[in-house]
Parts: sequence; C-alpha cells; structure tokens
Amino acid sequence: MTDFIMRYWRKLLSCCLLGLLLVSGPASSLAVDISVRNPTLSPGEEGYVLSADFNINLNARLDDAIARGVTLYFVVDFELTRARWYWLDEQVISRNQTFQLSYHALTRQYRLSSGALHQSFASLDDAQRILSRLRNWLVLERGAVRPGESYQAAVRMRLDLSQMPKTFQVNALANRDWNLSSDWARWIFTPAEFVVPAAPAAVPVPAAVADNR
Repeated sequence: MTDFIMRYWRKLLSCCLLGLLLVSGPASSLAVDISVRNPTLSPGEEGYVLSADFNINLNARLDDAIARGVTLYFVVDFELTRARWYWLDEQVISRNQTFQLSYHALTRQYRLSSGALHQSFASLDDAQRILSRLRNWLVLERGAVRPGESYQAAVRMRLDLSQMPKTFQVNALANRDWNLSSDWARWIFTPAEFVVPAAPAAVPVPAAVADNR
C-alpha cells in the first residue's frame, strides 16, 4: 500500500512539473511558427504524391520541453477540393500524417517517428531538418481525380496538442507558444492523363521517415 501511495505522489509531482513547463520560461514574444514552401503534386507509381518544405521555428520553451522528455506531435494535413457553382465546394480527399519528435535521455539522441518507423539523430537541428522536408507522400490514388479538371490543393503543418498528456492540453490551450500551426498553402492542381514515371523510386517521408499511410 505504501509503495502504491509513493508511486501515486511521484506521478502527481511529475505532472505538476510538466504543467509548470508550459507557463514558465522565456516570454511568448519569441519567434515560434511554421510556414510552407514549394508544395507540389506529381505522379508516382500508385497515384499522385505530395512534396513540400516547411520552415519550422521552435522557441526555447518547446526546445526545453523536448529535452525534458516531452514528445511533440506534428501533423501534416492535406485537402483537395473541387469548385461547384451550384453548391459548396466538394471535398475530394482529406488526409493527415503524424510525426513524433522526441528526445531519449539514455541514448542522448533525438528521434523522429512515423508509425512504427523511426530514425535517431545526434541533434535537434538534424531531426528538425528532416521533419521540414516532406517527400513523396501518396495522397491521391490513381482514378481519384479527372484529367483536365481543376482542383484546389491545400497543405499545412501543425503541432497537435490533442495527442499530448491531458495536463499539457489544459495549460497549452491558453499559451500561445504551444499554438503552433502554419497557414494553409493553396494552389490550383490540374491533372493530366496519368503516366507512371519510367523509373519510380521509393523515397521515405519525410526524407528519412517512411510514409505511414
């Protein structure tokens, strides 16, 4: 019984310390944002694949949270819509993919994961560099769009607080440093007749983390 009480109080103290991490530290005026660059859809072996670059700026508070063992969940959202003159735009497809960024104190390495696949890095900058390069994510299967018809594609990246511990969710919602999301990057996509590339190559997403479809 005594051991149970001690474990309970240790867990409670740990949650309190993690909660304080959200409301302490550098002022929220420090730069912390995400932006999207060069989003493209191109034909792949099984359909159209999405590639994009992200500028990810984390402030000292988020860096400190990762160093203390807090896992950050970054989600990439993709949407494809088609305009309709007689009604609201039709949503053709909506997909998302989650990447987990964490630090492991025993190995002193940062880890970037997507599903069951992961890669380790010696520094946060190295892990962040790979996270910022989304490559060859299959978002549209063959036949999902009509050749010659115009669609609006959109992509963004955001920090998903809903996957974090409840203690963080309650405090982070009121703290602007944790409300991290890019604007939607939108562009017009007009597919041609689908042609499979002559020499398709499987490229991990992002860069060194395989696609978790």
